[in-house]
Amino acid sequence: QVQLVESGGGLVQAGGSLRLSCAASGRTFSSYVMGWFRQAPGKEREFVAAINWSGGDTYYADSVKGRFTISKDNAKNTVFLQMNSLLPEDTAVYYCAAKTYGSVFRNRQAYEYNYWGQGTQVTVSS
Repeated sequence: QVQLVESGGGLVQAGGSLRLSCAASGRTFSSYVMGWFRQAPGKEREFVAAINWSGGDTYYADSVKGRFTISKDNAKNTVFLQMNSLLPEDTAVYYCAAKTYGSVFRNRQAYEYNYWGQGTQVTVSS
């Protein structure tokens, strides 16, 4: 059974940085795509960034491009989301997700992902 555990959320002032981590277990993830999504109160869950576990291709939502960086540590089965220049509108619960046999070039919708973490709150104050 795949388990995804996020950590690293918190409260930060606008312009600050946070790094989220997603520890993955239960499978060999070489054929997976790993994604970060977020959901603000009253809004739908939206795509933030994704990375192909094999090869490392990445893709970003336009709203975070140039500010956020997704990366992975194969040895630790962990995916990271480095968030810089945070804005109040980045406030949301951030979720890690995994999709089997996926690709960042095809899979950027929440419904396409098979496994989800419990989420971690990110709050950016103005």
